[in-house]
Amino acid sequence: MRPTKGRGAQTNHSSTRFNLTRSETDGDWLDAMEEIDGPAPKLKTTVILLKPKTILSFNRSPDIPFDRSVNSYQGCEHGCIYCFARPTHAYHDLSPGLDFETRLFAKPDAAKLLRETLARPGYTPAPIAMGTNTDPYQPIEARYRITRAVLELCLEVRHPVTITTKSDRVLRDLDLLAELARQNLTAVGISATSLDPRLSGLLEPRAASPAKRLAAIDRLAAAGVPTHVSIAPVIPAITDEFIERILLAAAERGARSASWIMLRLPHEVAPLFREWLATHFPERADKVMHTVQAMRGGRDNDPDFFTRMKPQGVWADVFRSRFRKVCARLGLNGNYPALDCAAFRKPAPGGQLTLL
Repeated sequence: MRPTKGRGAQTNHSSTRFNLTRSETDGDWLDAMEEIDGPAPKLKTTVILLKPKTILSFNRSPDIPFDRSVNSYQGCEHGCIYCFARPTHAYHDLSPGLDFETRLFAKPDAAKLLRETLARPGYTPAPIAMGTNTDPYQPIEARYRITRAVLELCLEVRHPVTITTKSDRVLRDLDLLAELARQNLTAVGISATSLDPRLSGLLEPRAASPAKRLAAIDRLAAAGVPTHVSIAPVIPAITDEFIERILLAAAERGARSASWIMLRLPHEVAPLFREWLATHFPERADKVMHTVQAMRGGRDNDPDFFTRMKPQGVWADVFRSRFRKVCARLGLNGNYPALDCAAFRKPAPGGQLTLL
């Protein structure tokens, strides 16, 4: 199979979880079409504006460190082949494959909706996590500036907020983040998988290069923003060689804490990732998947609470030991700082702040 240039997924596999019809084009037919009509036109990114009634999502998951999040975008142009959010596109009757990274959704009223939620009488503040599903600084943020609007609101009402991103576009909001940090209201996590720009280009074709992500850590830390590095995901026999080097490079640039996440392959992500392996690393495909399965109870993915974020077995112990050993040497802890929830000032329904 020829790689899909500039995109992570190789095809547009459909989902069958919601009784959608699944169709695939035969590879020989594709070759014949190209011989007759020439190469297929380059895929373009489209954006549909959504008008949801609420924007703040709450969860009771026992294995993630936050209970609420804002996701201003659905789908992600970064195109990370391993993205665990890909299956959410099936809810829109779209493919978790190429559709996920080319047919995007934006929620321009996110800050307005969040203001309404924060103004409710029974609301109690706790850090809002951004970047938990798709990246808040993917390329279309430059046009819609939804993430910036949410940060402006958080600064206005003194509400704690955390950011996780693979993009140095986060630096466009450094003015807001530096002031939020001065008031102990924010921390930023930069996610990295490798230090090899070519490999990163295959895994995350439209995300920032590794060098740009490290530069972002440097500038954020220099501005006083608590900065975290997340090695997410670790892919056995593909990216695990970079664990120590990423931690060292991040620490040298001022990162205060670090974490790692083993590759997760829920629902449609597993066949998409297998297809990616067959295209780019066919000689390692079996080794990668056998190692993943050894840490996931013999399956491609472990969906269970309490264990889905905690790989098991010898391989998991090896990766965990490597990570902990380097973090101990570099003085990197595993947690974001405790942010200030007591300074929150509830907004009035009309947009002004209340006196209490």
